[in-house]
Amino acid sequence: MLYHLLLPLSDDISVLNLFRYLSFRTGGAILTALVISFLMGAPLIQLLKSKQGEGQPIRVDGPENHPLTKKGTPTMGGFLILTALTISTLLWANLYNRYVWAVLFVTLGFGIIGFIDDYLKITRRTSHGLSGKIKLIAEVIMGCAIAWWISRIGQEPLATSLAIPFFKNLLFDLGWFFIPFAALVMIGASNAVNLTDGLDGLAIVPAMIVGACLALITYLVGNNIFATYLQIHNVPGAGELTIFCGALVGASLGFLWFNAPPAMIFMGDTGSLAVGGALGAVSVISKHELVLVMIGGLFVLETISVIVQVASFKITGRRVFRMAPLHHHFEKKGWEESTIVIRFWIIAVILALIGLSTLKVR
Repeated sequence: MLYHLLLPLSDDISVLNLFRYLSFRTGGAILTALVISFLMGAPLIQLLKSKQGEGQPIRVDGPENHPLTKKGTPTMGGFLILTALTISTLLWANLYNRYVWAVLFVTLGFGIIGFIDDYLKITRRTSHGLSGKIKLIAEVIMGCAIAWWISRIGQEPLATSLAIPFFKNLLFDLGWFFIPFAALVMIGASNAVNLTDGLDGLAIVPAMIVGACLALITYLVGNNIFATYLQIHNVPGAGELTIFCGALVGASLGFLWFNAPPAMIFMGDTGSLAVGGALGAVSVISKHELVLVMIGGLFVLETISVIVQVASFKITGRRVFRMAPLHHHFEKKGWEESTIVIRFWIIAVILALIGLSTLKVR
């Protein structure tokens, strides 16, 4: 909105030429989202506490200390992230860019699914919200619809192709299979962040790290000069998503202020599904789906731990981990929550650096 209002005045007011630069608008988006999060945080927490009473229902089969340490903490904090992210993006992005709208629709769509899930948990006073089947159907419909839209926006042959890291010219044209593949990336990322969101601050910091990495990636792939130099695939228009990623980082940083241990609020499925879906959608548009697996490796590890645990128990009747996802395994081993969270943050940084190295190794 600011881009469209102020840039036309740049011929008369030279300082407004700053709005031509993605770097300036991304910085503005980060600060705007951060300020909105800070301003909204305390009032939203008070509102949710008054509405939710006892707060988020705690899993009865979870770690023994959670009913004591987590009880009474309100959920649906993802609303704070979504509000700051959406307002900031609308203020600073070029709203004629269809990629911006595609990612916003994914984020808000998955956020609505998560909100319904959280609402049912609160009203029913149970840790079970939407049935897994209904949630999956809703995610598939949303994911496939946006994947089709993304395929129509992009330029052939890149629009429906999969880029392979470490190889400068290797592309696999997926054809019609691109739609289920892209939907799988978005749904997988969404649920991976959701599985990781089990301890105070555990999911939001790795999400910020991935968001910052994707901000750099979208800036580079959207710029033909940088893309040519690095021998990565240029995606015209994708650079505008740098602003969205910046807004996501700012909103997440503001949310972390209230989610830091001991958390004053949980983001719930409202936030985790939305944030994960957003990261997945940006990776699909920027043609870095496989790189997302690396820079978001912590989320992948958490997801794999659940898959391995379930498969092992069904096949052999034995559990590989004391509890899944992986962070609960270490809780059961006696690690302090803060130790788990900080060490997982360190792992997230290391994996993100490994993923970013693919930009140069060609």
